[in-house]
Amino acid sequence: MAGAIAAGGRAGHAVPLGVAASQRLRRTLADWAAAEVTPGRLMPWLSVAFGAGIAIYFTANREPAWWAASAVAVATLAVVVAARRHPVGFPLALGAAAIACGFAVATLQTLRIDHPVMNIATWQAQVTGYVEAREERERSDRVVVQIDRFAAPRVAAKPQRVRVSVRKDTAPPVGAYVSFKAHLAPPLAPLRPGGYDFARDMYFQQIGGSGFVLGKITTSAAPAPASARLAFAAAIDAMREGINRRIHAVLPGDRGSIASALITGKRNAISAPVADAFYVSSLAHVLAISGYHMAVVAGIVFFVLRAGLALVPALALRRPIKKWAAMAAMAGASFYLVLSGASVSTQRAYIMIAIVLIGVMLDRPTLTFRTLTVAAFGVLLIAPQSLLHPSFQMSFSATLALIAIYQYSLNWHASADSSIAMRLALWGGREVAGLLLASFVAGLATEPYAAYHFHRVAPYGVIANLLAMPVVSVLVMPMGILGVLTMPLGLDGVFWRLMGIGIDWMIDVVVWVAHLPGAVGHMAAFGTGPLLLATAGLLLICLLRSPLRWSGAVLAVAATLWAINTPRPDVLIAADGATAAIRGPQGRLVFLEIARDNFAAKEWLTADGDARLATDAAVQAGVRCDAIGCTGRLRDGRIVAFARSAEAFEDDCQRAAVVLSAQQAPADCATLVVVDRPRWQRDGATALYANGDRFRTEIARPPTGDRPWARAPAIAGERGSPARHRTVPEATPKAEDMEAGD
Repeated sequence: MAGAIAAGGRAGHAVPLGVAASQRLRRTLADWAAAEVTPGRLMPWLSVAFGAGIAIYFTANREPAWWAASAVAVATLAVVVAARRHPVGFPLALGAAAIACGFAVATLQTLRIDHPVMNIATWQAQVTGYVEAREERERSDRVVVQIDRFAAPRVAAKPQRVRVSVRKDTAPPVGAYVSFKAHLAPPLAPLRPGGYDFARDMYFQQIGGSGFVLGKITTSAAPAPASARLAFAAAIDAMREGINRRIHAVLPGDRGSIASALITGKRNAISAPVADAFYVSSLAHVLAISGYHMAVVAGIVFFVLRAGLALVPALALRRPIKKWAAMAAMAGASFYLVLSGASVSTQRAYIMIAIVLIGVMLDRPTLTFRTLTVAAFGVLLIAPQSLLHPSFQMSFSATLALIAIYQYSLNWHASADSSIAMRLALWGGREVAGLLLASFVAGLATEPYAAYHFHRVAPYGVIANLLAMPVVSVLVMPMGILGVLTMPLGLDGVFWRLMGIGIDWMIDVVVWVAHLPGAVGHMAAFGTGPLLLATAGLLLICLLRSPLRWSGAVLAVAATLWAINTPRPDVLIAADGATAAIRGPQGRLVFLEIARDNFAAKEWLTADGDARLATDAAVQAGVRCDAIGCTGRLRDGRIVAFARSAEAFEDDCQRAAVVLSAQQAPADCATLVVVDRPRWQRDGATALYANGDRFRTEIARPPTGDRPWARAPAIAGERGSPARHRTVPEATPKAEDMEAGD
């Protein structure tokens, strides 16, 4: 009957079943929560809090004062000390301190690297300085120059460094003292609201402008010796370039470029079709030196040296050869870190490998979340800006998921009484199943970040990884290591050829997978909200051990639904006014105007989940143009006009619901929305969303924004707006001079 007495109730006191169930639920949740805060369980969350502080820094509209950020960090650390004996207050204070310290570290990093950024484009920049870095690419080369002397009309501040493209095979070596004339422009602003911020990325590389060389580069004797840092960089680059040339002498074309990418980190020379096939098949991680490559290099050195020392009984029985092997493996990993260019993913991998090898030396196991936590702290302390980079996000998310699955699931062992045949069968099955599971888990963990940054999903990633990774592990990487070791003896050719056989298999796999039906999964752009929600879900699933971790799956599903239901813009205009598009009657983007380099158009199509090329005639279907402008219709039939000259405004301002232009519209233009030169100069790239009879506006540059990589001084001339000033580049840098991530 209703109101029955619960078994746990005291005599004479009836406890309703609902109340008893509620009490049991509270006790269960309390037990689960207590299990999650046992000693050591909260440590990984400190790196999460530290990263959250860095993320908060990058959301600020204006640059924080370094002294204020430092004072808050010191104050929160003082609270931690005061609350050290409080069981609840101490972890909460520690989390708050981690957030404050992350914010302060990012602020101080920006202060440390503060440098001028070009404010205007120029075709007459005369540059003299030292080559700091060089890249070999498919159609051109690129160099970063530390400026010694700089002359350019109307450029207010001399940048410390510029990055310029040069003709193929004409880039001078690192350390050379060069002079040249160049077209330079300020770092590129986001191409759409919420898009990748090229200017911010270049600012933290301490590059104040980019462009291309006009004419020849002249190399001369330096007026003063290069710094020790530059001399070291020159020596390393010479070594990398020597290996790169030797590899290409034996393996021409994409085979040599892929081999060089795996050994030296120089991966920009891979042809576009093959590189795209690697991305589509979810094997692009093989080209970016990360944990897998570092583990293979350190593992081969460790096991080969230990096996060799074990052949000497006097050493094997009396000396710590395992620790010696670990020291040698660490030296090999250190050399590989320097040789490969020390990218963010390589730094993370090196820190983790170093912790593991130090653990071997100290006889302690170290493949845990603590290892990943220390690696995250190490990378973020060195380069807090890397938090926003896809290589950091994808590298750490994949590693987090793999450690979680290793600790919670991959615990299969052959029983001691198994026959040899059964043990071999179990070993083989375990390895195949482990590879499948690891590929699936790593791919699933990185999917939100790949979709957010590259607007792609890889449905056949598990197949590609299963077919290619064993060959990479057994043939490609070992032969590459042997090739490097035997190069001084001139015996490396055979190893590069064997490496090429494995690379041929990799290329065949990625091309085959990329041509499977539905292999190219396009994903429309979404905001940071779904990405943060998906990240929270991943953290809960991986870091919690109790059933509470499945709350992360709920967040992941919610993030997915949020992402796929993100509204898409109805009108877009670029930050330079040279490209404009509308969402036509068919629901796809239609371009009213496309800049000559079509870089913004390509980015918009990709972000819209649209497989069409910017050069396809279909992207301008239904657009009516004449000498003075173009018009098109939105899905609701309203007209959007793009005015190429002042003569077009008279008619457009009367007939169109939206007028876009690279010119300045007349003050009496009575149309609903006008996005003309003064407006996109102030706001940057602009997106309009139809909202009934009106439009909701999103802009790439907040009206109150003023950061070191996106300064906002005053300009006059805009109707109904405060006087502000921001000079727009006279020409957009070439598409090949830009990069969206590692």
